[in-house]
Amino acid sequence: MLDYIPNNWLEWFGVLTGLLYIFLEIRQRTSMWVIGFVSSFVFVIVFFHSKLYADMVLNVYYVAMSIYGFWLWQNSRNVTNSAENEEEITYQNVGLLQAGLLFLISAVSYLVIASVLHLYTDSPVPYGDAFPTALSLIATWMLAKKYLEQWLVWIVVNVFSVGLFTYRGLYPTAFLFLVYGVLSIVGYLKWKTEYKPVMNDVNE
Repeated sequence: MLDYIPNNWLEWFGVLTGLLYIFLEIRQRTSMWVIGFVSSFVFVIVFFHSKLYADMVLNVYYVAMSIYGFWLWQNSRNVTNSAENEEEITYQNVGLLQAGLLFLISAVSYLVIASVLHLYTDSPVPYGDAFPTALSLIATWMLAKKYLEQWLVWIVVNVFSVGLFTYRGLYPTAFLFLVYGVLSIVGYLKWKTEYKPVMNDVNE
């Protein structure tokens, strides 16, 4: 027991940076993308050793999206900052047609990822691994665009992931996603009640 943390220090480091990441996400701080970059890179290694290949690739995607999200939020900040140089705290809502399209993309992504894992890897849980991965691809893009409903997708992802990571023996990571699940509810309520909604751009 005393050797558990030293032997799993990388996973614990990912947990700590992950907690800092979601705290900054709730506050809509652009620095969250920098922390997210570090945390995602760590979990690429953790998930590779645990044979959770879809989650490993997902975190490679997170690394890339951290760069894109930082650029997108920083560019938005430069355009909309007030004279006091404060970030504009806003969100937008997903339309019905757009929600249907995102659901279709998620479903197709799930089938493709699950099939690849089942046929070409030694993943012990190909279908379980594919489910949160497919949803997370969409949720991360929604976060970069500041869609309020991204929190609802994350709630599903986080609750499911608690069971998945517990099954694979990644107990610190399971705890992290349990906290993520609670904070996703907090984030949704905070964005909805305290931040400013903006109209969707029909060209997006």
